[in-house]
Amino acid sequence: MTVIARFAPTPERAAQLRALLEGMVAPTRSEPGCLLYNLFTSRGDDPEFVLIERYEDTPALEAHRASAHYKNYRAQLPEMLAKPIEVTVLAPVDVLD
Repeated sequence: MTVIARFAPTPERAAQLRALLEGMVAPTRSEPGCLLYNLFTSRGDDPEFVLIERYEDTPALEAHRASAHYKNYRAQLPEMLAKPIEVTVLAPVDVLD
């Protein structure tokens, strides 16, 4: 199971959002069932952040979303975003590992 999450920060909160997202990397990568958790940013005047996540299965994704670090980060997000998070959950069709 793959998740792509896109974050558009307000200009004055971009650095704060980046720090918050960077703080999610280590604890999420250490979760059982997390296969990949990578953070990217776009270039340009209005950067956005993109998380590409991979989990063994739906229960692993649900466990991630139930974790304390996930709940803490989600509580802080609304004031940092210019628009709602865009989240896409993908099921594999033809994947090369």
